[in-house]
Amino acid sequence: MASSWLVCAPPSAILQLPGCKIAKPIIFSIPNRGIPAKSSRLLVLRAIREWREYEDAVREKDLARALRFLKTMETVSNPLQTPASTSLPYAPSNPSLSYMLDLPRLEKDWEVLDTCINADDMRLVGSAYAFLKDRGLLENFGKCRNIVLDGAREVTPTILKELTGLEASKLAPKKWGLSGTSRIMLLGLLGGANLLISQGVDIRPNIAAVLGLAGIDAIFLGGTCLAQILCFWPPYRSRVLVHEAGHVLTAYLMGCPIRGVILDPIVAMKMGIQGQAGTQFWDEKLEKELAEGRLSSSAYDRYCMVLFSGIAAEALIYGEAEGGENDENLFRGICLLLQPPLTVPQMANQARWSVMQSYNLLKWHKHALLAAVKALRSGHSLSVVIRRIEEAMSSASGS
Repeated sequence: MASSWLVCAPPSAILQLPGCKIAKPIIFSIPNRGIPAKSSRLLVLRAIREWREYEDAVREKDLARALRFLKTMETVSNPLQTPASTSLPYAPSNPSLSYMLDLPRLEKDWEVLDTCINADDMRLVGSAYAFLKDRGLLENFGKCRNIVLDGAREVTPTILKELTGLEASKLAPKKWGLSGTSRIMLLGLLGGANLLISQGVDIRPNIAAVLGLAGIDAIFLGGTCLAQILCFWPPYRSRVLVHEAGHVLTAYLMGCPIRGVILDPIVAMKMGIQGQAGTQFWDEKLEKELAEGRLSSSAYDRYCMVLFSGIAAEALIYGEAEGGENDENLFRGICLLLQPPLTVPQMANQARWSVMQSYNLLKWHKHALLAAVKALRSGHSLSVVIRRIEEAMSSASGS
């Protein structure tokens, strides 16, 4: 029996730990196919070198190159699915070598999601999710795509309370300093200022300077600097994580490919994301219909549900939402694109319907929401967050 073994750090260890720290080793082996030991060792080394090309693509956030590599490997693994004459734009030097190895393919395939963040073509992001869906990794992707067809369309504040147990005011974003943790911070600042003034310390020039800087930040930077400071306060940070996890889970269940989750306000500003943090998702049907000058109710409803899911997640976990003002602004923007535009009462009804649907959807999958929050809090990448969602949903369905 001729076989050869090589111990190597898995790609996840190389990507996540600077200095290439070795995590739990993975053993690659060549099955017994009558290959001499010396030749098999060479095959192992060449195959590992080919997979390093994929690791480089993941590290450089090159989605096109990473996805083409995986599709090439899929073609080699399933030669009957693609004609032999098919020409692929990117392939390892000898794909059959990697196919001969018992490589941890499923472990590596997940990492392609981490390259989506730099993709300019959202169709390519959609292709990555479709590929993993076909591979059987994203079993719950798009699971609730048709849920927008269910439920009553007219949702009054009374109905909203009956179906969620919360007043409509609890499911609406709040202005900073008027409720929740921001009110506590504002009262603390005012109390401190009052104490200093009572001690004879003139801080009026300092207050004027701070207010001036805050105004500049709000007008020109969208409040990014203030958000960056608030991120160091654990209660605020936790709410941001819950809010974005709600967007991620709802978009995933509704079948909207997620490009990435940005939790750093400065990074979000540099990427042109409106708001203090953001989850970027894509709805192919919505984009296609808007380009054609029309918008179906199903695409519109799905988009609204994802928009209001951050507010719904906060209300579900904390009993009241604070963030989401930018989500509401995006909602108003798309409402004005409709012909004819929605009236104010129609917009209010659509908002209540959307947040009600999102709230109940997240309530049904609360275990997956908490898994996503935990993964984001630990600083994991998008691929790990999606994987934790799948694991949570699989464990719940199996219990």
